[in-house]
Amino acid sequence: MAYRNLEIANRGAVRTITVNRPDKLNALNRETLNELTLAFTQAAQDDAVRVVVLTGAGQKAFVAGADIAEMNGYTPVQAQGFSRAGQRLMSLVERLGKPVIARVQGFALGGGMELAMCCHLRVASEKAKFGQPEINLGLIPGFGGTQRLLRLAGRGAALELCLIGAPISAQRAYELGVVTRVVAPEALDETVNALADQLAAAAPLAAAGILDAVLQGGETSIDQGLEFETQAFALAFSTEDMREGTTAFLEKRKAVFKGQ
Repeated sequence: MAYRNLEIANRGAVRTITVNRPDKLNALNRETLNELTLAFTQAAQDDAVRVVVLTGAGQKAFVAGADIAEMNGYTPVQAQGFSRAGQRLMSLVERLGKPVIARVQGFALGGGMELAMCCHLRVASEKAKFGQPEINLGLIPGFGGTQRLLRLAGRGAALELCLIGAPISAQRAYELGVVTRVVAPEALDETVNALADQLAAAAPLAAAGILDAVLQGGETSIDQGLEFETQAFALAFSTEDMREGTTAFLEKRKAVFKGQ
């Protein structure tokens, strides 16, 4: 289907979803949230898609936040609905069952940082900026920022970023565990493409099992998480992915040992 605020492109098993509102620094209005929800639902249902890359149009912003002009007129009831729509999208991305990479080239503020944090891997340009500036508007994060930042970076960092509201560099975000990799701007596409290709070539059911074990098992006690891991591990033995992967690994190891 045609989207007003997104661009969708496929490269083999990798689907790239681009928030395309560069004149608004790719800010998230209600329509864009709805389109992103549909685009990720379609990616989840398409067996040809193994990896999703999420990015923003232009060089200035990944996503600079929620659309303040639209949000400014909300009643409390409308704001609650907007928050829940954003949180549904973030949970959908996080629980997609396929790896999602955030390609961050500029500002990732407010809803943009929340959108990046729900992705499984985050690759940022050295020029990228991250932040939760909602307090400067008399608000708090509404798309899961307080909760995912707490889990990624810890209580101290979550409180500092949300209470002070100032942006931080990509390097600082990396140090806090918010960003997976930081690269030079000119290396961003090459790095993201290589990572996406590597993940697309990996066993998809094993990848889904890892995502479930880390994301869902990680929200339980250690004993429950370990049991979740055991069940996912055992289930993998019923898959063709496991048989093919094991055979290929043994053949590769035999060739290595023979070469020595």
